[in-house]
Amino acid sequence: MIKKEVVNKAFNSVGFVVLVGILLLGKSFLFYYSTIAIHEPLEVETIIGTISFLITIVCFLSILPNRARIITTIILDFLISVLLFGDNVYYIYSNSVLSVAQISNLQYGGEIMNTLPMVMRVSQILYLLDIFVIVGLLIGRILKLEKKEKSTKKQVTAKALVAIVGIIIFCLIGSEYVEKGKQKSYNKDLQIREATIFGYHISDIVNAFTMKQQTKYKNYEDMLEDYNQLKVKYETQYGEVEYPVKNILKEKNVIIVQLESVQEFVLHKEINGKQITPNLNQFLKENIEFTNMHMQSYSTTADSEHTTITSMYPMENGMSFSRYYTNTYDDLFKIFNQKDYHTSYMHGNYPYFWNRGNVYGRLNLNELVLKEQFDDLSENINGDLSDELLYKQAVQKCKEYDNPFISYIVAASSHTPYTLEGLQDRSKVNIDVGKYKDTYFGNYLEAVNYADYAFGILIQELKNVGLYEDTAILVFGDHNGLNMYNEELIDFLSYTNQNITDVDIKLNYTRVACGFKIPGIQPARIEKPINKLDIKPTLAYLCDLEDTFSLGTNIFANKDFVCLNNERIIASKYYYDENWYDRETGEILNWEELEEEIKSLLKEYYQNMKTELDISNSISIHNLLKER
Repeated sequence: MIKKEVVNKAFNSVGFVVLVGILLLGKSFLFYYSTIAIHEPLEVETIIGTISFLITIVCFLSILPNRARIITTIILDFLISVLLFGDNVYYIYSNSVLSVAQISNLQYGGEIMNTLPMVMRVSQILYLLDIFVIVGLLIGRILKLEKKEKSTKKQVTAKALVAIVGIIIFCLIGSEYVEKGKQKSYNKDLQIREATIFGYHISDIVNAFTMKQQTKYKNYEDMLEDYNQLKVKYETQYGEVEYPVKNILKEKNVIIVQLESVQEFVLHKEINGKQITPNLNQFLKENIEFTNMHMQSYSTTADSEHTTITSMYPMENGMSFSRYYTNTYDDLFKIFNQKDYHTSYMHGNYPYFWNRGNVYGRLNLNELVLKEQFDDLSENINGDLSDELLYKQAVQKCKEYDNPFISYIVAASSHTPYTLEGLQDRSKVNIDVGKYKDTYFGNYLEAVNYADYAFGILIQELKNVGLYEDTAILVFGDHNGLNMYNEELIDFLSYTNQNITDVDIKLNYTRVACGFKIPGIQPARIEKPINKLDIKPTLAYLCDLEDTFSLGTNIFANKDFVCLNNERIIASKYYYDENWYDRETGEILNWEELEEEIKSLLKEYYQNMKTELDISNSISIHNLLKER
């Protein structure tokens, strides 16, 4: 009885609210130090802002009637704890935090569920531990919520003062932090640092309702003026072409192969005496290898496809396909159709996944081939048609097309969770991952090795039907396959780079495999930064097509920087992620000591990035290209 009385007295006091506030503060810092502050110090303004928000919450909860105070406190504790837990899990998965804009993506929740072995940490139980304790006490009927006794005049005065303190703190500090979050809409890490995780979520909710008002361009004419100025600037500064390849692919066949989760670091690497990607290595040796191809967002396969076919930045993870799929773009297939190419898209999954049936159904494709359109479905890996079966049937379809054709083939066997479940012959994985066996990283290497095996099948099948020699083949990975700070990954990378820096790790995260076979062109290795935005304008340049609207540039020109949709900039010598870094040393640049010429260059990179993102987001949100 004494224990019950003690517990009830504690829960029915204002001290319970204060205790919950302290616990939430601890959980907030647990989130910070496992996400944005892993390798960067936490700013004082983030600490002060977080404390301010929680003091405000505690103040308001303290003035509620007894029963309402306890119930509301428990509910808020549960909601905030679950939110921080979800943010932590999602950050490990995609180096981003949750957004209400992603509600339309809930139907694809199974994808992240498959990655739980990668994103779960023992420390994450701390987000929910007190919730389990409270639920246990309630189930055991140990807690009894007492009715509020009549307050004395002194108590009323004290509560009024507490309320006033809460209001003052919120008005002076809270609203400022929310406004800071709204001003950094592209960079979530910076939003959280300047507005706290609470300010970020509040401004995120506000932005969800005011998204159209937040865009820079509201009509096509205003956007077009800045777009034309940007393109003229790029043509003037970066128009010089390093390779004489203009129109070299005129009326030739083009095959685009998108590999699931194949990052650049696996190329030309061995493990226990065997190459991880022997077929890709051979292909790259014989053709053009791009060592600095970067994905456009920390997100999904759908975003890679969106960027490739539109030369626009993707919206919030997957939203371009799930929410803005009815938009009008100058898409890749449209410009090839204008020159009477036979256009096709192939993927071994069902039409509903990432809304591909609707997305590609709206495009002027000659043939859309999804899982139901393939004849042989006898082998599926993690639910998708195996890469080997996909490639074999894709080649047979390409053989029947009228020349010239362009076909976009999307592989999926090396998808999370990398278990290759359904693969009927495990001997097709021919590497020994050694100490990484049965780890997430080891499974990833095995899945990539199988994807490489299947890519070798694709090349051989193309040769068998006489399509290989005179066909252009562009192959690239869609996005990262591993968490940025995966311990086994960093251990593996350290074998070849013992002085690996945080900048190296971040660039490794966004860099994907990429190679290009262009008939008649000698093998080459191109190391300047490129990205998926560049694919459409490059193919237009090579195939003698008119590319009327693209944010990317020809990859054979000399543009030396690319951007991501979260305000990261990757230049040949520099990297921007809230601060400017020297790529070679990994050190933050001292702005005061920089030469004026370098300062001017970095400012120009940043302004170009902002213009590109403003144009792209305005087009997506307002469907501006429909106005032409």
